[in-house]
Amino acid sequence: MSHYQIAVIVGSLRRDSFNRKLADAIAKLAPPSFSFSQVQIGDLPLYNQDDDASPAASVTRLKTEIAAAQGLLFVTPEYNRSIPGVLKNAIDHASRPYGQSAWAGKPAGVLGVSVGAMGTALAQQHLRNILAYLDVPTLGQPEAFIQAKDGLFDEAGNIGVDSRDFLQGWMDRYVAWVTRHAA
Repeated sequence: MSHYQIAVIVGSLRRDSFNRKLADAIAKLAPPSFSFSQVQIGDLPLYNQDDDASPAASVTRLKTEIAAAQGLLFVTPEYNRSIPGVLKNAIDHASRPYGQSAWAGKPAGVLGVSVGAMGTALAQQHLRNILAYLDVPTLGQPEAFIQAKDGLFDEAGNIGVDSRDFLQGWMDRYVAWVTRHAA
């Protein structure tokens, strides 16, 4: 049996982020052959093409962690009907310089949770557009537009009973996707 290291990119820097909680909780639904590690993006400088020849240590670390992963998991909030700037900044850093993208060919899943009834539907769609351009094969179905409400997480921080079947189904499809597409 192969082992799959998954780089988790959470699009929120907030300490008590619903999306960080979701990333932690959904990872527990994966089989033991999958390991999840959240990639730090809050310390990245703003992307500037002038820095491509001599990237900051945080940028080199990001690209190394992405390159070492067999799959990607993006868990993002929705800010102003799109992805947060900190997530776009991380995507830009790891995709540059042109022709040296760390993202290319890495199978990905996209999730998000929000207090709004639509969850993070528009942010996820924008992210999928970006990932398509970057040659990141992204799980299309099932989509998971999750509303943060009582019971989403239990007292221990796990996925709550009312959402467990749906999110276990999502994880099962994600595992199959990564297994099929990982290089």
